[in-house]
Amino acid sequence: MTKNDLEILYEDNHIIVVYKPANILSQSDITQDKDMLTLLKEYVKEKYNKPGNVFMGLVHRLDRPVQGVMVYARTSKAASRLSEQIRKNELSKHYLAVINGILPEKKGEFRDYLLKKDDGNTIVTDKEHGKESILEYEVLSEKNNMSLVRIKLITGRHHQIRVQFASRGYPLVGDNRYGKCENRNIYLCSYQLSFYHPTTKELLKFERMPEKDDIWQLFD
Repeated sequence: MTKNDLEILYEDNHIIVVYKPANILSQSDITQDKDMLTLLKEYVKEKYNKPGNVFMGLVHRLDRPVQGVMVYARTSKAASRLSEQIRKNELSKHYLAVINGILPEKKGEFRDYLLKKDDGNTIVTDKEHGKESILEYEVLSEKNNMSLVRIKLITGRHHQIRVQFASRGYPLVGDNRYGKCENRNIYLCSYQLSFYHPTTKELLKFERMPEKDDIWQLFD
């Protein structure tokens, strides 16, 4: 992937909203593989002929195997204001996931206390050791002992969706870490993102459906 492959959903002088494909990092790590933050800096530098270093603020992340909509800040002020919205739960993220199994309740809420361990895994623990983690879900469709679920994150913990479903016996399809060992991408997409513009205060909402393949297409 290069800067020319970026799918920009919206941009102005303050923010850039972009679709992150699966298996692309949100920001660089020890692998030195291509990441969205670096690609966006290269994109802005070339498009606007910016000299020197380009500022690009990371305000939230998606796991490497997860696809979906992200917003990056083009100024430090925008980054600060977007981060404040996250703290106040004003930045809203909705996901689509395909899980293994059929949930007994077609709509509900999960509440757990999650702890991120030193090895990078997240576990369900107790109130004393973990952070409260809440999501709301709704089952949209069921096929071949799999369920398409729409999820609203109330809190944004590390691997939260993956762990909360897997801990109840419904791991996400394709999740090698918390589910069955499958040689495929994880079926999780942050398909809708809404927030207030950091300068105009206008409520913005963006949607991008997941890339179609045999399983996503099963639930069309």
